[in-house]
Amino acid sequence: NNTLLTEFVLSGLSSRPELQHLLFFTICLVYSMTLVGNLLICAVTAHPTLHTPMYFFLRVLSFLDISTASVVVPKMLVNILSEDRSISYLGCVTQLYCVVFLAATEWLLLAAMACDRYVAVCHPLRYAATMSPRACLCLVLLSCCGGKVVSVVQTAWVFTLSLCGPRRINYFFCDIPPLLLLSCADTARYERQLLSATVLVIFTPFCLILLSYACIISSILRLSSAESRHKTFSTCSSHLTVVTLYCASGTLIYLQPKSSNSQDTKKILALIYTTVIPTLNPLIYSLRNKEVKEVLIRVM
Repeated sequence: NNTLLTEFVLSGLSSRPELQHLLFFTICLVYSMTLVGNLLICAVTAHPTLHTPMYFFLRVLSFLDISTASVVVPKMLVNILSEDRSISYLGCVTQLYCVVFLAATEWLLLAAMACDRYVAVCHPLRYAATMSPRACLCLVLLSCCGGKVVSVVQTAWVFTLSLCGPRRINYFFCDIPPLLLLSCADTARYERQLLSATVLVIFTPFCLILLSYACIISSILRLSSAESRHKTFSTCSSHLTVVTLYCASGTLIYLQPKSSNSQDTKKILALIYTTVIPTLNPLIYSLRNKEVKEVLIRVM
């Protein structure tokens, strides 16, 4: 039991043989939609008529969605049809680091997008000066730096714990909750640290987003034109939908990291934020945005 682990075995989404091919084709289809949808968003938002901060952030969000899905899904697809579901120790470290980095960066970017919408709606005359290209780039870099700090700390904490077995991970990728179940040491201190990190990384930006939207809704209600109210609310509701999905799935996974009774539930939630949400983002932002749809039709 005290032998150090050199590799892990991922159990995958399901152990039932009759579901493997169905899972493979379903996830392969969803992943293809993620790539096509987000690449289209990247191409469309690069159009000269959409050179505004909102579409710059949307382009970065699409890139992060592609990266998140690509870190998890290809390995998962290989494991579904392969008898060898092992992943090396270094591969597990790398996958965990990338997943945490991309998730934290995307969450901080959503907070930056909320600030952008707040300035656009509540202070439209100062919008061009406040949200300059340099300011937008700084917000993206700050999001990346914040994501990097979180991922380095969390990955280092997990892999300094004594992981003595079993080497089978009841998950479809290397994540913090299933790895904690392999530890033979007391993880109470780490769980408190993870709870603090979850509150800091998820709830602090979430409170900022809620405050921004409280001000935005107040400004929307003061608009005299019904068409202007509908357009502004439509743009903001798209962003709020994505924020709600991320917040719900993230908090339910990481608030109780070592709860073995809910591993199947956590698998579903993890599948949502690594596979489903990256597919939904292009649909949410494009189908509800008239400007994006018009440029998309012209480009195609």
